[in-house]
Amino acid sequence: MPGRLFLTRDVAELAAIAGVAAPEPEEPRRNIQPGQQVLTLTTHGFTRMRWGMIPTGRTNARGRPVMETIINARSETVFDKTAYENMHRAVVPADGWYEWTGAKGRKTAWDIRSDDGDALWFAAIYDIWSGPGGIKVPQVATLTCQPSGDVRDIHDRMGVLLSPAEIQLWLTGDQDAARGLFRSWPDGRLRVTAAKDVDWSGP
Repeated sequence: MPGRLFLTRDVAELAAIAGVAAPEPEEPRRNIQPGQQVLTLTTHGFTRMRWGMIPTGRTNARGRPVMETIINARSETVFDKTAYENMHRAVVPADGWYEWTGAKGRKTAWDIRSDDGDALWFAAIYDIWSGPGGIKVPQVATLTCQPSGDVRDIHDRMGVLLSPAEIQLWLTGDQDAARGLFRSWPDGRLRVTAAKDVDWSGP
């Protein structure tokens, strides 16, 4: 499942595909980490949100608020868990994502992207978190599903990927139609290679 993303293409290209106004340009980003701002598409167009969300109203067995950040939410339960009530739908575009395999200290990083070089569109959910002092933080989490054959040997989950034609269906369709999008990407459409020349501490 996506733990780090990368996006290096011109955001105006993404806006043209989505049929919305182009957002402010940004520098190529080879290492988008949880907690950072990520380009996000909603029914209002493109914006930037914090990747990782604190579900509003979620409590533990003692009734205390759960404060851990959720980067990825399971698509199988996103419409059923009370933790995700009142969430809105969004899409996070990227050129691809990274996964790691191997023992601690000797891990191999894998670069996963579309085999044809097109952008990937991750189904996501978002809301606005209200913090102390009246702070408002737009926050987003990507959705996950079972992996395709291309990534099964690397991870047991992957992001829910949308074709450009499915973007509006996810953003505005009813729940039954949206559930139909919760499937792994078809085999053969992702390319997995060893990640090279990535500064894991920087952008």
